Amino acid sequence: MKQVSDVNDEWEPLSGSFLLERDHPHDSDPDVHLMVPRFDVADPELSIVIPALDEILTIGPFVEWCCQGLRHANVRGEILIVDSSTDGTAEIAVSKGARVLKTPKRGLGRAYIDAFPFIRGKYVLMGDADCTYDFRNIEPFMEKFRSGHEYVMGSRFRGSIEPGSMPVHHRYFGTPLTTWILNLLCGSQFSDIHCGMRGITRTALANMNIQSQAWEYASEMVLKSVRMNLRTAEVPVRFLKDPEGRFSHHKRTGWFSPWAVGCTSLMTMLIYRADSFLFGPGLFLLCAGLLLTLPLSLGPVTLGPIKLALNGMLMGLTMTVLGLYGVFMAMLARVFLDYTGAATEELLGIFSYTRSVTRSVGAGIAGLALVIPFVLQYFRPDYNLLNGMQSVTYLGVTGLLFLVAGFMNFTFTLALHAAALIVRRK
Repeated sequence: MKQVSDVNDEWEPLSGSFLLERDHPHDSDPDVHLMVPRFDVADPELSIVIPALDEILTIGPFVEWCCQGLRHANVRGEILIVDSSTDGTAEIAVSKGARVLKTPKRGLGRAYIDAFPFIRGKYVLMGDADCTYDFRNIEPFMEKFRSGHEYVMGSRFRGSIEPGSMPVHHRYFGTPLTTWILNLLCGSQFSDIHCGMRGITRTALANMNIQSQAWEYASEMVLKSVRMNLRTAEVPVRFLKDPEGRFSHHKRTGWFSPWAVGCTSLMTMLIYRADSFLFGPGLFLLCAGLLLTLPLSLGPVTLGPIKLALNGMLMGLTMTVLGLYGVFMAMLARVFLDYTGAATEELLGIFSYTRSVTRSVGAGIAGLALVIPFVLQYFRPDYNLLNGMQSVTYLGVTGLLFLVAGFMNFTFTLALHAAALIVRRK
């Protein structure tokens, strides 16, 4: 860690006591510099952590808003600006009483990752430095924190949205749609997953281990809050339009930026809820495939005007294999995304090594018993299965299903136990 001490006389390097924290990742990062105001706050209860990029027009008023909010909420707090600007944002923020962590421009999510070792408060409040979220009113967040909540989402839809502050396609299409998809995948009831003003305890943030480098961090946080069974609440917030003369980062980047963010958010949802996304369709295919395959084991079946024969059975076999694969992949994903350990222990109980391998061997033996006559029939002089006994052919397909299922169950059991070792080691 490197401390800057030559910007102006309104701030000074942090005292040596902070240097006792030697093990954070920035000890060897020469690109990260901490700037501390002369009148710094000791032992803050709340850390307001805000990424900033060229916010010279708004950073001064924003820090003043934060100070007003802290006084009004009667909370001892620090303001930590994570700055990647090329203008005078950092100097203004420090002169107003904020700490500033100077970092390279590496993405919004990365800004929070870089900031974590420097966060001193028990609670963390996040947001934007553009004066679109009203940080003069942070009392609702503190009330939720002090009542035991670990993750507190702001909601613009439950609060107020100033006319002209949110594009129509954001307000009535993008945000409601992605919020609905996330709630569907998670079984949650969030009203505004893209609200930038949100709070979390420092302990929960550490356990959350944010990985996203860019905008998708917002969806990752929401998804992990559900995964971790955090005690969660929503509070209404005011959303204001950009101050005169300022253009949002989406506008600076171009018209495609919001759509790219939306697609990235959807990708993040599918990754962090891969188990939910895969398990339902996989289970449906598995059950439908078995219903189509097993009744045909002894030959064709007629259902009114519909006659199901070998082609239908092969379709059922395909559906069963695809479904079983989806279910197994969903369960593996659940292990890797298990932050409480409960799901992993449950799966290890169901697929304990000895019992699961025994089931695999049993399925393999049954499959071989059905497949061997099928193979022998093929080695008739004409090498034509269709001229042989129908019962042997249909039972042979069922045998193939048992062989494939047994092999897949065995390989999944090995992968499950290996994954559990990795997760436990972490």
